[in-house]
Amino acid sequence: MTVHHALEDRRLYLCTPDRPDLEHFVSRCIAGGVDVVQLRDKELPARALVRRATIVRRVCADSGVPFILNDRPDLALECGADGVHVGQEDAPPGLARRILGPDAVVGLSTHAEQELVDSLDEPVDYVSAGPVVATPTKPGRPGVGLAYVRYAVTHAGRPVWVTGGATPASVDGIAATGARHLVVVRWLTEAADPEWAARVLRQAFEVAIEEAENGQASDPSPA
Repeated sequence: MTVHHALEDRRLYLCTPDRPDLEHFVSRCIAGGVDVVQLRDKELPARALVRRATIVRRVCADSGVPFILNDRPDLALECGADGVHVGQEDAPPGLARRILGPDAVVGLSTHAEQELVDSLDEPVDYVSAGPVVATPTKPGRPGVGLAYVRYAVTHAGRPVWVTGGATPASVDGIAATGARHLVVVRWLTEAADPEWAARVLRQAFEVAIEEAENGQASDPSPA
């Protein structure tokens, strides 16, 4: 199993749809502390998605931040993305790896223990776990709760990025499960000042991690 160790020290993973101010928005989020970026847009046609992804790739490359494209390993290759993130119903991780090669980042969504177990044999560099709570960015998918996050962190053997409802108020419970990597969508995409919002969230998460590691936080998830 290949693990991209550069992901281990990264904390805040922005997942954003396309938007009119995409270049400026991503740049401000990175300035505030985002250190992985994914473009996830289910509506754009392929050529338009490649054009928009190329813009984000340039912004990320200038800051040394990995750029991930959602769902489409073929388009990730076309736009020069650092990798791709696939879901349970998307292209298989093995196909994504063959398309993008051994040095690309390949991530996989998981929502349940069996999906996590199945991921152990997949050529992926990280998994996501969640959503912790139901979120409009994943319509129809119930929240998995913190117990599954704790299970994923314990058993994944690779970085686990936690999804679903990330805010400064929610990070204590997330950090208490052992999670050290956070995916954020609405806290940033709906922010009037995304740089400030990213900075506040990252600082809160760093404090929560420190407190968890010092034994000052308790895991609220059921056994």
